[in-house]
Amino acid sequence: MPPRSSPGRNDHEHNGADMAVALVTGSGGLVGGEASRMFLSRGMTVVGIDNDMRRVFFGPSASTQWQVDLLKKRHGYVHHDIDIRDASSIARLLDRYRKDVSVVVHCAAQPSHDWAARDPVADFTVNANGTLTLLEAARASAPESVFIFVSTNKVYGDRPNQLPLVELETRFELSPDHEWHAQGIPESMPIDQTLHSVFGASKVAADVMVQEYGRYFGMRTACFRGGCLTGPGHSGAQLHGFLAYLIQCAVTDTPYTVFGYKGKQVRDNIHVADLVEAFWAFFQRPQIGAVYNMGGGRHSNCSVVEAIAMAEALTGRPMRHEYKEDNRIGDHVWWISDVRRFQSQYPEWKQRFDIRSLVADIHHGIRARLAA
Repeated sequence: MPPRSSPGRNDHEHNGADMAVALVTGSGGLVGGEASRMFLSRGMTVVGIDNDMRRVFFGPSASTQWQVDLLKKRHGYVHHDIDIRDASSIARLLDRYRKDVSVVVHCAAQPSHDWAARDPVADFTVNANGTLTLLEAARASAPESVFIFVSTNKVYGDRPNQLPLVELETRFELSPDHEWHAQGIPESMPIDQTLHSVFGASKVAADVMVQEYGRYFGMRTACFRGGCLTGPGHSGAQLHGFLAYLIQCAVTDTPYTVFGYKGKQVRDNIHVADLVEAFWAFFQRPQIGAVYNMGGGRHSNCSVVEAIAMAEALTGRPMRHEYKEDNRIGDHVWWISDVRRFQSQYPEWKQRFDIRSLVADIHHGIRARLAA
């Protein structure tokens, strides 16, 4: 059977006429939704793939169907309810558009450490096999397309926890005399012989395969190894989406659980609008087998303790939260991305959101969504 599709307003299935197509997997999710809107705003047709697996992973409250419904109202958007593990359906879809596919943005994933440990086979088939399915379909039908993969800093496993850290009042911080203190962790950090978690291992497999399709087959590919990717469109859940879920708990007066490290673990957070602008820059001048650490860097980062304080300032009331001593397996104590490699190659790219404007934007978005 052909994959189910639902054209957006005033749109039709591909009729053979030339068009510039951006194929976006996970189009209902945080990154995929933002990427879809960005490409639509620049005159491209967006072919979105999303079967709301986030609902399966995290329950009804994490469903991304609301975002798909909004995209379907946009001119130029065509939706396909396909599982990325379905190789025959993915191959047929890429074959339908063929050379019109200018860029594939692969955002669909199982994103949780905890969920992956419960079902390693499902996690690996979604993250690793699903990525291979897309790569092979693109190589067969649209080999000139640009392939952008949303990877993760979890490919480094828990190696960042071997860095020399100092404990401050509200956060852990890298020792000031360390060479990475000023800018954060670069792409040269090794990814092997470390504890990854099941999720991290599946993303390593996908990340390396994306690089290999670039280096071995000559495809123009990029792995963006994200820190915390977030924004007002994030359907946050306890097992994934730290900052959006924390702000959601603060707004709804829901208890929030802090896991380990005294709540002083540090994450850099990048607004998804800034992230997709990086995708666009790479799409304009693509390379073969590129790898980039991509996050808020020194420009936008916080600890859990600091995030709670910002949430309380926005809501005007104390936030209910509890502390559990055990941290999540493979969880980083301190992560700040060094984004200079990307910035040096694409100097036109700038981050617009720092941590406070990012938190405020998430807060505004959650309140608006709850009021709708």
